[in-house]
Amino acid sequence: MSILRIDASIQGPQSASSALADIAEAAWLETAPDTKIVRRHIGNQPLPSDAWQHAVQASWLPEADRTDAQSRALALANELAAELRDSDGAILALPFYNYGVSQHVKIWFDLAMAGGTLGEKLLDGKPVILVTTRGGAYGPGTPRDGWDHNTAYLRRVVADIWGADLTLIEREFTLVGVNPALDSFKETAAAMQEAAHAAAAEAGRALAAR
Repeated sequence: MSILRIDASIQGPQSASSALADIAEAAWLETAPDTKIVRRHIGNQPLPSDAWQHAVQASWLPEADRTDAQSRALALANELAAELRDSDGAILALPFYNYGVSQHVKIWFDLAMAGGTLGEKLLDGKPVILVTTRGGAYGPGTPRDGWDHNTAYLRRVVADIWGADLTLIEREFTLVGVNPALDSFKETAAAMQEAAHAAAAEAGRALAAR
Protein backbone atom coordinates (compact mmCIF):
# COMPACT_ATOMS: atom_id res chain seq x y z
CA MET A 1 0.00 0.00 0.00
CA SER A 2 1.17 3.54 -0.69
CA ILE A 3 -0.38 6.83 0.30
CA LEU A 4 0.34 10.29 -0.99
CA ARG A 5 1.06 13.07 1.47
CA ILE A 6 0.83 16.67 0.34
CA ASP A 7 1.78 19.62 2.57
CA ALA A 8 1.14 23.22 1.57
CA SER A 9 2.09 25.16 4.71
CA ILE A 10 4.66 27.96 4.62
CA GLN A 11 5.08 27.88 8.41
CA GLY A 12 7.83 25.28 8.67
CA PRO A 13 8.03 23.51 12.05
CA GLN A 14 5.31 25.81 13.44
CA SER A 15 2.75 24.52 10.95
CA ALA A 16 -0.52 23.49 12.58
CA SER A 17 -1.70 21.68 9.45
CA SER A 18 1.50 19.66 9.14
CA ALA A 19 1.27 18.75 12.84
CA LEU A 20 -2.21 17.32 12.29
CA ALA A 21 -1.03 15.46 9.21
CA ASP A 22 1.87 14.04 11.25
CA ILE A 23 -0.62 12.67 13.80
CA ALA A 24 -2.78 11.13 11.09
CA GLU A 25 0.25 9.62 9.38
CA ALA A 26 1.63 8.16 12.61
CA ALA A 27 -1.74 6.56 13.41
CA TRP A 28 -2.00 5.22 9.86
CA LEU A 29 1.46 3.64 10.12
CA GLU A 30 0.67 2.13 13.51
CA THR A 31 -2.23 0.30 11.88
CA ALA A 32 -0.56 -0.45 8.53
CA PRO A 33 3.22 -0.26 9.15
CA ASP A 34 4.15 -1.48 5.65
CA THR A 35 2.55 1.55 4.02
CA LYS A 36 4.83 3.54 1.73
CA ILE A 37 4.52 7.32 2.03
CA VAL A 38 5.01 9.37 -1.14
CA ARG A 39 5.68 12.96 -0.10
CA ARG A 40 5.40 16.29 -1.84
CA HIS A 41 5.71 19.60 0.03
CA ILE A 42 4.29 22.27 -2.25
CA GLY A 43 4.71 24.94 0.43
CA ASN A 44 8.46 24.47 0.81
CA GLN A 45 9.00 23.62 -2.85
CA PRO A 46 6.26 25.45 -4.77
CA LEU A 47 5.29 24.30 -8.21
CA PRO A 48 6.15 26.78 -11.02
CA SER A 49 3.45 29.43 -11.28
CA ASP A 50 3.48 29.37 -15.10
CA ALA A 51 3.46 25.58 -15.47
CA TRP A 52 -0.30 25.17 -15.78
CA GLN A 53 -0.47 27.60 -18.70
CA HIS A 54 2.35 25.78 -20.49
CA ALA A 55 0.87 22.34 -19.75
CA VAL A 56 -2.52 23.29 -21.17
CA GLN A 57 -0.94 24.82 -24.25
CA ALA A 58 1.19 21.71 -24.74
CA SER A 59 -1.86 19.46 -24.66
CA TRP A 60 -3.22 21.25 -27.73
CA LEU A 61 -0.05 20.85 -29.77
CA PRO A 62 1.71 17.96 -31.49
CA GLU A 63 4.74 16.88 -29.47
CA ALA A 64 7.14 18.15 -32.16
CA ASP A 65 5.64 21.65 -31.96
CA ARG A 66 5.94 22.09 -28.18
CA THR A 67 8.49 24.39 -26.61
CA ASP A 68 10.85 23.03 -23.97
CA ALA A 69 8.84 24.87 -21.29
CA GLN A 70 5.60 23.32 -22.54
CA SER A 71 7.09 19.83 -22.62
CA ARG A 72 8.47 20.17 -19.08
CA ALA A 73 5.17 21.52 -17.77
CA LEU A 74 3.14 18.72 -19.32
CA ALA A 75 5.55 16.13 -17.92
CA LEU A 76 5.12 17.68 -14.46
CA ALA A 77 1.32 17.68 -14.83
CA ASN A 78 1.40 14.01 -15.82
CA GLU A 79 3.63 13.23 -12.82
CA LEU A 80 1.27 14.95 -10.38
CA ALA A 81 -1.76 13.18 -11.82
CA ALA A 82 0.06 9.85 -11.63
CA GLU A 83 0.91 10.40 -7.96
CA LEU A 84 -2.79 10.71 -7.20
CA ARG A 85 -3.87 7.94 -9.55
CA ASP A 86 -1.28 5.45 -8.28
CA SER A 87 -1.88 6.06 -4.58
CA ASP A 88 -4.07 3.90 -2.37
CA GLY A 89 -5.08 6.92 -0.31
CA ALA A 90 -3.82 10.35 0.73
CA ILE A 91 -3.18 12.73 3.59
CA LEU A 92 -3.53 16.32 2.43
CA ALA A 93 -2.46 19.19 4.72
CA LEU A 94 -3.87 22.27 3.00
CA PRO A 95 -4.18 25.32 5.27
CA PHE A 96 -6.38 28.38 4.82
CA TYR A 97 -4.51 31.54 3.77
CA ASN A 98 -5.89 35.04 3.19
CA TYR A 99 -9.50 33.82 3.32
CA GLY A 100 -9.08 31.17 0.64
CA VAL A 101 -7.10 28.37 -0.92
CA SER A 102 -3.39 29.13 -1.20
CA GLN A 103 -1.66 29.68 -4.52
CA HIS A 104 0.44 26.57 -3.90
CA VAL A 105 -2.65 24.38 -3.68
CA LYS A 106 -4.43 26.01 -6.63
CA ILE A 107 -1.42 25.43 -8.89
CA TRP A 108 -1.22 21.81 -7.73
CA PHE A 109 -4.94 21.27 -8.40
CA ASP A 110 -4.72 22.87 -11.84
CA LEU A 111 -1.63 20.93 -12.90
CA ALA A 112 -2.93 17.58 -11.66
CA MET A 113 -6.15 18.12 -13.58
CA ALA A 114 -4.15 19.04 -16.69
CA GLY A 115 -2.24 15.77 -16.32
CA GLY A 116 -5.36 13.66 -16.04
CA THR A 117 -7.98 12.89 -18.63
CA LEU A 118 -11.11 15.02 -18.91
CA GLY A 119 -13.39 14.23 -15.97
CA GLU A 120 -11.00 11.67 -14.48
CA LYS A 121 -11.57 10.91 -10.80
CA LEU A 122 -7.93 10.77 -9.73
CA LEU A 123 -8.79 9.59 -6.20
CA ASP A 124 -11.88 7.57 -7.07
CA GLY A 125 -13.16 5.86 -3.90
CA LYS A 126 -9.82 6.14 -2.11
CA PRO A 127 -9.63 7.07 1.59
CA VAL A 128 -8.33 10.61 1.97
CA ILE A 129 -7.70 12.66 5.11
CA LEU A 130 -7.91 16.36 4.32
CA VAL A 131 -6.52 18.62 7.03
CA THR A 132 -7.17 22.34 6.94
CA THR A 133 -6.43 24.97 9.59
CA ARG A 134 -7.46 28.58 10.15
CA GLY A 135 -5.81 31.22 12.29
CA GLY A 136 -9.06 32.75 13.48
CA ALA A 137 -12.67 31.62 13.77
CA TYR A 138 -15.05 31.66 10.80
CA GLY A 139 -18.09 29.72 11.95
CA PRO A 140 -21.71 30.88 12.22
CA GLY A 141 -22.12 33.85 14.53
CA THR A 142 -18.49 34.96 14.32
CA PRO A 143 -17.55 38.34 12.80
CA ARG A 144 -15.90 36.49 9.87
CA ASP A 145 -18.75 34.10 9.18
CA GLY A 146 -18.79 33.54 5.42
CA TRP A 147 -15.18 34.58 4.89
CA ASP A 148 -13.85 31.03 4.57
CA HIS A 149 -13.50 30.55 0.81
CA ASN A 150 -11.16 27.61 1.27
CA THR A 151 -12.87 24.63 2.87
CA ALA A 152 -15.82 24.20 0.51
CA TYR A 153 -13.50 24.54 -2.49
CA LEU A 154 -11.13 21.88 -1.15
CA ARG A 155 -14.06 19.55 -0.58
CA ARG A 156 -15.40 20.24 -4.07
CA VAL A 157 -12.13 19.31 -5.76
CA VAL A 158 -10.98 16.41 -3.59
CA ALA A 159 -14.35 14.72 -3.03
CA ASP A 160 -16.63 15.82 -5.85
CA ILE A 161 -14.18 16.16 -8.75
CA TRP A 162 -11.50 13.65 -7.78
CA GLY A 163 -13.94 11.24 -6.14
CA ALA A 164 -12.16 10.68 -2.81
CA ASP A 165 -13.80 9.05 0.18
CA LEU A 166 -13.08 12.14 2.24
CA THR A 167 -12.52 12.66 5.96
CA LEU A 168 -12.18 16.36 6.75
CA ILE A 169 -10.22 17.47 9.83
CA GLU A 170 -10.47 21.18 10.73
CA ARG A 171 -8.81 23.29 13.39
CA GLU A 172 -9.45 26.98 14.06
CA PHE A 173 -7.82 29.63 16.28
CA THR A 174 -4.28 28.48 15.45
CA LEU A 175 -3.10 32.08 15.94
CA VAL A 176 -4.15 32.12 19.59
CA GLY A 177 -0.91 32.56 21.49
CA VAL A 178 0.61 34.32 18.49
CA ASN A 179 -1.78 37.24 18.00
CA PRO A 180 -2.39 39.04 21.34
CA ALA A 181 -5.82 40.15 20.12
CA LEU A 182 -6.94 36.52 20.46
CA ASP A 183 -5.65 35.91 24.00
CA SER A 184 -9.15 35.72 25.44
CA PHE A 185 -9.82 32.59 23.39
CA LYS A 186 -7.02 30.46 24.85
CA GLU A 187 -9.33 27.88 26.44
CA THR A 188 -11.45 27.60 23.30
CA ALA A 189 -8.36 27.24 21.13
CA ALA A 190 -6.90 24.55 23.39
CA ALA A 191 -10.13 22.56 23.21
CA MET A 192 -10.20 22.89 19.42
CA GLN A 193 -6.60 21.71 19.18
CA GLU A 194 -7.26 18.70 21.40
CA ALA A 195 -10.36 17.74 19.41
CA ALA A 196 -8.57 18.11 16.06
CA HIS A 197 -5.59 16.04 17.22
CA ALA A 198 -7.90 13.28 18.42
CA ALA A 199 -9.86 13.36 15.17
CA ALA A 200 -6.68 13.15 13.10
CA ALA A 201 -5.45 10.12 15.03
CA GLU A 202 -8.80 8.37 14.76
CA ALA A 203 -9.00 9.09 11.03
CA GLY A 204 -5.51 7.72 10.46
CA ARG A 205 -6.32 4.48 12.28
CA ALA A 206 -9.76 4.05 10.68
CA LEU A 207 -8.69 4.68 7.11
CA ALA A 208 -5.59 2.48 7.36
CA ALA A 209 -7.72 -0.36 8.68
CA ARG A 210 -9.78 -0.31 5.50
